[in-house]
Amino acid sequence: MNTLFDKIWDAHVVKTVPGGTSMLYIDRHYCHEVTSPQAFNDMRERGIKVFRPEKTFCSPDHNIPTMHQELPIKDLVSRSQVDALTKNATDFGLTLFGLGNPKNGIIHVIGPENGLTLPGYTIVCGDSHTSTHGAFGAVAFGIGTSEVEMVLASQCILQPKPKSMRISINGRLKPYVTAKDVALYIISKMTTGGATGYFVEYAGEAIRNMSMEERMTVCNLSIEMGARGGMIAPDEVTFDYLKGREYAPQGDNWEKAIAYWETLKSGDDAIFDKEVAFDAADINPRITYGTNPGMGMEIGDTIPVIDSIDESSRESFMKSLEYMGFKPGQNLEGLPIDYVFLGSCTNGRIEDFRAFASIVKGRKKSPQVTAWLVPGSWNVARQIEREGIDKILIDAGFEIRQPGCSACLAMNEDKVPSGKYAVSTSNRNFEGRQGPGARTILAGPLVAAAAAVTGRIMNPSSF
Repeated sequence: MNTLFDKIWDAHVVKTVPGGTSMLYIDRHYCHEVTSPQAFNDMRERGIKVFRPEKTFCSPDHNIPTMHQELPIKDLVSRSQVDALTKNATDFGLTLFGLGNPKNGIIHVIGPENGLTLPGYTIVCGDSHTSTHGAFGAVAFGIGTSEVEMVLASQCILQPKPKSMRISINGRLKPYVTAKDVALYIISKMTTGGATGYFVEYAGEAIRNMSMEERMTVCNLSIEMGARGGMIAPDEVTFDYLKGREYAPQGDNWEKAIAYWETLKSGDDAIFDKEVAFDAADINPRITYGTNPGMGMEIGDTIPVIDSIDESSRESFMKSLEYMGFKPGQNLEGLPIDYVFLGSCTNGRIEDFRAFASIVKGRKKSPQVTAWLVPGSWNVARQIEREGIDKILIDAGFEIRQPGCSACLAMNEDKVPSGKYAVSTSNRNFEGRQGPGARTILAGPLVAAAAAVTGRIMNPSSF
């Protein structure tokens, strides 16, 4: 029997071209302001209309400020890109959730929360973390600008079919271990290139016990181990999440959709190109110490010594530690930090804010810490208020900013200064990712909260 990935991919192949490349039909296309302008310009120059405009949904997220969104964007490049997306969506008849729209937010947050992301779909966006949507049992992956144009013009894309991999997390997770810890653990074991050429299906008891938001976090980080995408078979958790959402099927169509979605799973006899399994009991709260997401460890562990590193990787390993200001064998528990960032398409959802608030409730933000708490969408921001989470955070000395990608990639004003340490719930810790010279330590929302109130890297289980 075919894998879940095979079922969805094969059902969307329009034709196979010489060399084995698939012409793949795309059910949903997400579009933001950074990777789309050239695609639209080329469409204009060629006199081409968007083939199926109802399939594309747009939202500015990368460049938008997270304070005073009611005012003109100060940075001229950012303003130009956001304005271009508005014009392009208008000119080509596309749905736009622009600044000021109650549905605006990070594209990988608003897609699921509005019911636009559905099981069995093929989904693309000019953004590598499109893999997030695979949590719903979809084949979702990032594409380049030329491919954005291809989808706009034809609703299809040329892609070689990846190989399939299943990663199982067996057993139950310990208390204080989040989905982010699971993802960082997997990446550290697989390395940043260990899943290159594969589409990963996540399985096992620990995965099945996750909420949809936790599943999105795991799938979001698939790209960080080189995978083309990640996915999880839909189940009752998926269906309960989607029911009643605006763009999800309604009425009789809902029942028909459920009947189809229940078939979307790998059979017991499905054959994967590669199988990997991990024990949930081995996973504890984690941080990164280097400049890629694979350079991670448990809080309380020490950075590897040079002799334990493959000889071919030692130079880059030492370069990474030099950038971070760390040494081999160093323990980072108790390390003073300067910034905390809660947000991004990885950890900017309501459950992440609930988790963060559970640690800071009744405590105060460390005076040495600058904290940016950024909801992934206006829907999340409204939910924070409805649940009273805003009061908990404000009483603890925190400020909640307006939705956007924020400090995840510092394409806006939220930049960590050079040399400063930031505990970040985002997805990448590359050199300069959060600002020139910024030193990023990736972590989950509980670890970020512990750092925010103590001013140091701490294990949240100590709370």
